Amino acid sequence: MLRALYSSASGMESQQMNLDVIANNLANVNTTGFKKAKIEFQDLLYQTKRAAGAESGPGTQVPTSLQVGHGARPVSTAKIFTAGEIMSTGERLDLAIHGNGFFKVTLADGTNAFTRDGGFKLDSTGQIVTSDGLPVTSFAGVTISPEATNVSISQTGIVSVTQNGTTSTAGSLVLSRFANSAGLENIGANLYRETPASGTEQTGEPSNAGMGTVQQGYLELSNVKVVEEMVNLIKAQRAYEINSKAIQAADEMMSMSNRLRG
Repeated sequence: MLRALYSSASGMESQQMNLDVIANNLANVNTTGFKKAKIEFQDLLYQTKRAAGAESGPGTQVPTSLQVGHGARPVSTAKIFTAGEIMSTGERLDLAIHGNGFFKVTLADGTNAFTRDGGFKLDSTGQIVTSDGLPVTSFAGVTISPEATNVSISQTGIVSVTQNGTTSTAGSLVLSRFANSAGLENIGANLYRETPASGTEQTGEPSNAGMGTVQQGYLELSNVKVVEEMVNLIKAQRAYEINSKAIQAADEMMSMSNRLRG
């Protein structure tokens, strides 16, 4: 019965983390470019009381084993990189990616990070930056004058600027992608960092090598579905509740056993 207590306790701890993941998904339902996460579990070690195939008598063997498990544990929180809905904003520097690509930005410490949040701005020098003022490396070399009357970004990433009635090419956008996007590390502020699990960054122009295309004047919304998360929330609550009941049942059985011994 002690095993039941510890197994149920591990189940409750696992569901607590499950609830944390669901709550974070719901908290970011309106976060631009956010990708929902799901928690994955594994069962723990088993005590084998009788192995499958053990002899049960002369010339006979048991077809199944007798094993008792020791609960469950969370092993990963996997990001799900399905596309979110696309919302029109009309802003000239808002970009949505149709495909697997990421925008590349430079952090304050000089390292690189990646994002699906295409809500960009101009700084005082005409550089394209994120909402936090981080330079967007995907637009390396592109400078837009404050006197520009129009900025056009094609689906293939060509940046054209109209100034004094003349339109010229200011540069191009380069996207990044990874063999295993789920292996990227979340660092907050809608940013991801490359890890050994994600694979090495691959770069290319939009529409090439599976990068996807970009759409100007649009933003990709969160891919969190509220109804789906509410269902997951109810399931987590019920799982937590049933594990707590198992603890109560084991405690009552231990109390009854102690009374019988007395």
